[in-house]
Order: sequence, then C-alpha cells, then structure tokens
Amino acid sequence: MKQFTCVQDIGDLKSALAEAFEIKKNRFKFVELGRNKTLMMIFFNSSLRTRLSTQKAATNLGMNVIVLDINQGAWKLETERGVIMDGDKPEHLLEAIPVMGCYCDIIGIRSFARFESKEFDYQETILNQFIQYSGKPVFSMEAATRHPLQSFADLITIEEYKKTPRPKVVLTWAPHPRPLPQAVPNSFAEWMNATDYDFLITHPEGYELDPQFVDNAKVEYDQMKAFEGADFIYAKSWAAYTGDNYGRVLSTDRNWTVSKRQMDVTNNAFFMHCLPVRRNMIVTDDVIESPQSIVIPEAANREISATVVLKRMLEQIP
Repeated sequence: MKQFTCVQDIGDLKSALAEAFEIKKNRFKFVELGRNKTLMMIFFNSSLRTRLSTQKAATNLGMNVIVLDINQGAWKLETERGVIMDGDKPEHLLEAIPVMGCYCDIIGIRSFARFESKEFDYQETILNQFIQYSGKPVFSMEAATRHPLQSFADLITIEEYKKTPRPKVVLTWAPHPRPLPQAVPNSFAEWMNATDYDFLITHPEGYELDPQFVDNAKVEYDQMKAFEGADFIYAKSWAAYTGDNYGRVLSTDRNWTVSKRQMDVTNNAFFMHCLPVRRNMIVTDDVIESPQSIVIPEAANREISATVVLKRMLEQIP
C-alpha cells in the first residue's frame, strides 16, 4: 500500500479487519518490520488521539518517529502556486515537501479544510501535493474531506460490539458553536457504505453532505425516526457543504443534542464519537457516561487502525 487516504486504499475489509484483530492480540508481533525505518508525522492542525495513536503504532512496528508541527517551530509555508511571496511565509510547500521526503520512509499528513474555497478543500490540495512531490508513501491523518484512520477504527469498534450480523448504524448531526469540517462524517459514511450494515444519516435540512460520500445511504431529516431501533449512534457536527453556505453554521438547535430522549427509542444502542466532544452540545453527560458509551474503546482502536496501515506500507518498502 503506497498511500492511504480512503476506504478503497485498504482493499478487502474482511482481510483488513482480520489483520486488525491479529495485531490487537499482539501489538508487537511485527516490531522488526520497521527497524531502521522512519515515520514523519506532519501536523498543519492540532491533534491528540491521532498524534498519540499513530506514534504508538509506529513504535509497535519498531520505527523511528519525527513529528513536525508546521505552525510551531517551523517556517510558515505557502501552499498556493503563483503567489508573490512577499508576506510572512518564507518557504513554499513545493520545496519543503521533497526536503521532508529526504529524511523519512513514510509520511503522515494532517491538514483540515480551511473553508476558504470548497474547490481547494475538496481537491485535497495539500495532501495531494505530498503524494506527488515527496517521493514517499503518504497516509492521511485527517485531510480536508476524509479521516480514514478514524473511520477504520470506527469499523473495528462496531465489529467488536455488534450483537447482530447487520446492525443499524446511524450517523447523526449535532449542534456545535463553531463550523467543523465534513471530513469525519464524509469518511464514516464512505466506510459504512462499504459494509453490509443498515446505514442511515440524519441531519437538519441544509446540512446535506457531498453526494459522493452519501452514495446509497438513507437520509432521514427526522432524528427521532432515524434513531428508532438503532444499534449504534455516531454523533458528529459538521458545517454546511452545499452552495454559498459552505463552511457555515446554519443551526445550533439543541433539540439535535443526543440525549436520553433519543437513545430511549434505539435498540439499547451504543454511543460513538470521534472525540474531542463538546458535552451538552453534541451529547449529554448521562449518555456519554453511560455503559453504552464506547467512545474510549473507539479511541483506543486508533492505535490498531494506524498499526495496520503502517504495517502494510512498510511491507511495500524494499
């Protein structure tokens, strides 16, 4: 595997899941695979779980790790072509990328949507520049439109906790005071659509996701109706995608906050969220603290998803 940016890159899901559960039994089984190999993790945006889990995964595989925070301790980088660089950015990404590639064997990139241009964001401009110019295998640690390491961990978690072969999984929008990227819901939808689960998306009107990610998933605008009989509830806020509203908050309707009221109509559903979570905006205290909340095991599986991805990339390096 030379790159990992979406569900298609992981290949057969059953095989990937089998590998994940094998690694979970023995996280250091392949520790020799990464000996004398270096992972460079590049962060354009903040991180807690992604940073820690991916670094731990690399350590599981015997790799050295370099972490670079672009906005702290590094030159500010220009990303656009044709710009006269007479401002506060002394280095262009197109020179920085091949230099970074000289110092490592695999590169991980975390770069969120900026909400300045839908075209810039949805073309994955920064991520694709690294793929094109680094000369190294590249994987996404969350990009403008997807968060595949999170979605893979979500899938692992659902497989561990499901009580029926074809569970009902509901992705629900929830209110948030700030506009958040669509990467997590896009990616979760993409991965769920690749399974045979009964998958449904619910959100207020105006929060429709890009059709390429929604695909054939059912969309329900009545949250309570969507929750009926659900086995898993995945809550996430996202900003508007469509038209001139791209990147805007259209609603902070607290009726969409996941509470006991909604959970009571489910099939004793498990509650999921990628974290960090705004309590009593996204979800109430009693729901996230309930025995049905699996947000911590879900976060723990980030180490497993990253280990599988790095292992497969290492296997392709001479």
